[in-house]
Amino acid sequence: MKSKMKVSLITYTPEPEKLVAGAAKLCYSHSGIDELMSNLEQGNIEKFIAMLAIMGHESPFEHINFTFGIEGVSRSLTHQLVRHRIGSSYSQKSQRYVKEGSFEYVVPPHIADIPEAKEMYIKTMDDIQIAYDSLTSILFERHYKYYLNRGKSEKAAKSAAEKQAIEDARYVLPNSCETKIVVTMNARALFNFFKKRCCNRAQWEIRELAIEMLKLVLQVAPNIFKIAGPGCLTGKCPEGNMSCGESVAVKDRFRNLSIREI
Repeated sequence: MKSKMKVSLITYTPEPEKLVAGAAKLCYSHSGIDELMSNLEQGNIEKFIAMLAIMGHESPFEHINFTFGIEGVSRSLTHQLVRHRIGSSYSQKSQRYVKEGSFEYVVPPHIADIPEAKEMYIKTMDDIQIAYDSLTSILFERHYKYYLNRGKSEKAAKSAAEKQAIEDARYVLPNSCETKIVVTMNARALFNFFKKRCCNRAQWEIRELAIEMLKLVLQVAPNIFKIAGPGCLTGKCPEGNMSCGESVAVKDRFRNLSIREI
């Protein structure tokens, strides 16, 4: 079954912009924390956040976190996503404990656009499902008998055998297999993530995810993420000779990225 990406912002640090401004202001003030936080007004918060961006003072942004629920993406995507380790946490659906019966999968757009390729792709997914189910059944029967012969109850033997069967059967599953993951990143980690993954040179699926995540955080912290996006957004393209050559169009798109697009 084909799968569609779904991204939601589950929770985030309350009053994120006020917290960042207060934490940063503390670095340059003799005032107490309570006094600093109570004296912050929206106009001052916006100016202070803009100043931090100009200075490149990013450590105050580490105080605020954003947690996303992500569904309908491939394990190919999450293999890339979890490489963003600093300031990030992940909890992903396990193929070791969750049986992939009638697994869903992601179809790359370029494959979906070619009828012959799409037909071949879907048939391959169907064949993999058959192989996975058959392997699971064969392995289960063997492990079930093994545990019964060693004195386990039928219930315990069944549970242990099923877990061990799907643990090995999962090796035939494809990178396109749909998965779900909960991701928490602090704002500084998100800056880095957006810089690399919103870029035109990023793989199409994780680029789509990054843009959806950016749209969501713009709703709740527009000043913090005002200039977040690919590396070319605030200067020269960092890709050098490997640039996509479309930096003007990319800048226009991300500078106009707003709540209206969601």
